[in-house]
Amino acid sequence: MCIVSAQDLDFWTFVDAAVERADERLPGIEPEAMRLILTLYRVTNMVVYDMESVVHRPRGWSYPGFRLLFTLWIAGPMEAKRAAELSGMSRQAVSALVGTLDRDGLVSKVPDEKDRRAVRLSLTGEGEAAIRETFVTHNERESLWAETLSAEERETLVRLLAKLGAREGVRRRR
Repeated sequence: MCIVSAQDLDFWTFVDAAVERADERLPGIEPEAMRLILTLYRVTNMVVYDMESVVHRPRGWSYPGFRLLFTLWIAGPMEAKRAAELSGMSRQAVSALVGTLDRDGLVSKVPDEKDRRAVRLSLTGEGEAAIRETFVTHNERESLWAETLSAEERETLVRLLAKLGAREGVRRRR
């Protein structure tokens, strides 16, 4: 590939240029690994941006706020530390979100009965209604993204992403 100038790049051709230039400048890197992760990162960011701008921001939520509400909706009341683990966020992020979601009447927080230093989170009635309503719109958007692929391609992609996610020896939030 011929390297193009910055003004000639777009969102996707940037990946090709980045891989080519990094490979030229650092012989011995794994360019296809770089291409995979850059592409995965870019698509993930596109999906999150789309969900936030179309579904969550209009409700006054962030995507992380939705993730926390969704986690509590699916798994039920739990300690904040566990909510952070299941939602893939840091404890600090959950703590900051809980303040806002509690103030908005969507989440309640009470000291844990077994460990008074810990906080137990649960959806309020208003939070339950809000996440149910919002998830319908969220899932419509998920369907819009998913319909780009055939059923077989979706199954393959989910299987491959699960395989990547199960990789041993890499750091992940716990």
